[in-house]
Amino acid sequence: MIDEREIWACANHMLKRYGADAWFHAAQRADELLAEGDFEGQRTWCRILDRIHQLDATEAAGSLQ
Repeated sequence: MIDEREIWACANHMLKRYGADAWFHAAQRADELLAEGDFEGQRTWCRILDRIHQLDATEAAGSLQ
């Protein structure tokens, strides 16, 4: 099991690497793992996806336009 700190670090890395498309890549990976029968891996990527959404919402709420 990956700890919470690593989940947040992965989400942050995904956002830096893929920007606005980070959620798509995380969801795609979760789907791939589910298709392979790797349920633990799929749950991990769903957790990362959730943190990506949280970081995205935090960033959007903090921006001034």
